[in-house]
Amino acid sequence: MNDAFHGNYMGEKTLLGVALEKGMNVASVGKLGPAAIQLNEYIGWNQLGLLDNHGTIVIDDSTGQLNAIPLPSDIVDALNSAKLPTDAPIRTNGFSENSAWSNAHAGDAVTSGTQEANYAQQQWFADVTTKVLLPRFASEEKPFVLVFWSRDPDGTQHNEGDSLQRLTPGINGDTAKRGLQNADRCLKQLLDWLDAHPKVKATTDVIVTSDHGFATISRREIAKDGTQSAEPSAILEYETIGQEKPERQGTLPTGFLAVDLAIRGHMRMYDPTVRASGGPSVFAELAIGGEKSQHPSTGSALLGETVKAIDGSDAKVIVASTGGSDLLYVPSGSSEVVRSLLDILTELDYVGGVFVDDSYCAISCAGALPLSAIGLVGDSHVPRPAIVVTFKGFYQVPGDLQSAVQVSDTTLQEGQGMHGGFGRDQTFNNMAAMGPDFKAGFADELPIGNIDSAPTMARILGFDMPSTGKVRGRVLQESLIGGTVSEGKGVQTLSSSATSDGVSTVLEFQEFQGVRYYDSACLIEGSTAKGSF
Repeated sequence: MNDAFHGNYMGEKTLLGVALEKGMNVASVGKLGPAAIQLNEYIGWNQLGLLDNHGTIVIDDSTGQLNAIPLPSDIVDALNSAKLPTDAPIRTNGFSENSAWSNAHAGDAVTSGTQEANYAQQQWFADVTTKVLLPRFASEEKPFVLVFWSRDPDGTQHNEGDSLQRLTPGINGDTAKRGLQNADRCLKQLLDWLDAHPKVKATTDVIVTSDHGFATISRREIAKDGTQSAEPSAILEYETIGQEKPERQGTLPTGFLAVDLAIRGHMRMYDPTVRASGGPSVFAELAIGGEKSQHPSTGSALLGETVKAIDGSDAKVIVASTGGSDLLYVPSGSSEVVRSLLDILTELDYVGGVFVDDSYCAISCAGALPLSAIGLVGDSHVPRPAIVVTFKGFYQVPGDLQSAVQVSDTTLQEGQGMHGGFGRDQTFNNMAAMGPDFKAGFADELPIGNIDSAPTMARILGFDMPSTGKVRGRVLQESLIGGTVSEGKGVQTLSSSATSDGVSTVLEFQEFQGVRYYDSACLIEGSTAKGSF
């Protein structure tokens, strides 16, 4: 990603990276991807074509494997001395890949997913942290910043096997609960280490946060009363792909948005993961209609006439499937194409909100709000989507965020777990802090988000976070000792202009000290909710 997008694809320095520059000890432990992103500016390729850590400590799922981010030699020695493996366990818990006790087992349309939490791998992460990293940092008596990115409960909630093809218990079943308990157990191990080292504890703050909430996946229902999608993608019958098992009639297939856009927009559809065996296009064309239709294998697709460019840049529309929402790119930059897509999207019965790049809406984009309204216009070199589409959600128990159901464009099954939508169940995340710099027993009622974590930690550490972007968090002064408490303004509402059919996207948000926090979004028709919640 960094190589493709000018050295630092995020366009910002990380908290750990700045702390390292200030002479502090830093380490990032946990999930493959997010762990390395914490030191993004220090990870790259060396002259031999191998990943280089530039002396940093990143420990994740791939540690010890070929082409993984290497560990410093002294950390390898310390792992050996602690009698810990230098290779990270994989998520199978020691069972076969397709075992119900493998946390990596997602199941399929007729086979339940995992029945167990990510015990083995996460325990290794916790052991490496408490038996190697923290002892080393304590012995050097330098300030340190350590990120422990827990793989649970996220991985277990995604793959849970308690609710195959059912919305209940969904992500509230016994397997998901064991994932939560697994995260709690590892947090306890970290806190127990601090308790056993009072000198370190006296000067150490602990901040706990989740990066998002979760919802149970719906691949059929679009409302609490059981109403199912009536779009063409849900009605067609599909060929199975590889070992894929056939879904029951009425199921939205993986890539349902791409299928419906292709049908309604009279475009051909190509699977970007499958090369064509012949013809003018480089990717395999997918059949739509007839006795059996085909859908994109991962949900993402290229739409248009022919696609000859390997990067899809000659496609009319690129659909990137991300679960609770999809991203649409228009390589040509055509306003006409964008507006035709908006006309389709506001009519689809599973769409829960539409946001469009501001550059296409100098006057009006009826039914959609601009991307800037949700903070998605920044200075990163990563290509900006023309349109972001969120999908419908609903609560099985009114007002109970844990009962949320989210229509999701995913390879996972009805009843498993997903995030990435715009319901309050996913934007309302857990945050807690303890230590010498935080007020004890203080409940912060002001709006807060993950965006505030880095500037708050930087202030505690004695420096300000540099920033080149437009989206910045705030220092949570009210939670720090000596900080004063102010009052927020409460929830505000922003509505788009309406389509000719009276459909609008509505955003609920809060603002405080110049920072916008996003609560939820939905489509409404007139004054009636048509989208989420």
